[in-house]
Amino acid sequence: MASLDDRDAKAGPITLPDGSRVPRLPGYRRWIWDDGFCGSIGIRWQPGTEALPPHCLGHIGYAVVPWKRGRGYATRALALLLPEARKEGLKYVELTTDLDNVPSQKVITNNGGVFVKRFHKDPAYGDVEALLWRIDVA
Repeated sequence: MASLDDRDAKAGPITLPDGSRVPRLPGYRRWIWDDGFCGSIGIRWQPGTEALPPHCLGHIGYAVVPWKRGRGYATRALALLLPEARKEGLKYVELTTDLDNVPSQKVITNNGGVFVKRFHKDPAYGDVEALLWRIDVA
């Protein structure tokens, strides 16, 4: 459980899907739980700025196990994490979705997210097109 919190990025570099290694950002992960494991949500940031390195696909990422999807777990988890982002000094958070991930897009818009732009993911993630969203937390 202690490894889920790394606010000082002490755990060392991370390996991207293409095998390249990059410095870890400060962050932490929380489990989504309701009479059992439902998924997880995590946040990462660069201290003193909202900017993220190009290989980082947003401040917040989440996943819900397939048999628990569609029940509002991700929407609620994101709502609970947004005040924590503010406490970390962020004025806004950015999230990304694949073009066809409509459920995730609804999670974001249900939490006040606005569409920013279409973009191509870093080559480490396949250089495919995705969507960038922003939620103000300040």
